[in-house]
This record gives sequence, structure tokens and C-alpha cells, in this order.
Amino acid sequence: MTLTEILAREIETLPEDRQAEVLAFVRFLKSGLAEAAALNEHFQATLNQARRQAAARRITDEDIAGEIEAVRSAPADHE
Repeated sequence: MTLTEILAREIETLPEDRQAEVLAFVRFLKSGLAEAAALNEHFQATLNQARRQAAARRITDEDIAGEIEAVRSAPADHE
């Protein structure tokens, strides 16, 4: 028996009001997955755009790593 079949059997044994709660929960889980997928897609598109801009400006990964290292090794600014 598959997991889907087991879930269906379990849900069938619930009172109808509880089945509605399960449905609402499943829809909640699915919406979260859709939002996560959309967020990941947006992140990837933005990252690709940043990479294209860096390439157009001839900024290399080594340049970026050097800038990060310079910032990390700079003395902390104590206010």
C-alpha cells in the first residue's frame, strides 16, 4: 500500500469536520511550497542578473572575494 493510499484511508475514518481541517492543512502546506518555489526562482533570477552585471563590468569572483576579505579584516568601527 502506498503512502497516498494510507493517507486516504486514515482521512476517510475521520469525521467530516476533521476532514475539512486536514484539507485546509494540506492546502496550507502546498501554498508554502509554492511560495518557497517562487522565492527560490526570484532569488535565482536576481543572482543571474547580478552575475551578468558583474561580467559586463569585468568584476571577477576573485575581486569579490578580495573585497569581502578586506571588509572582514578591517578594524571594527566602535561607536
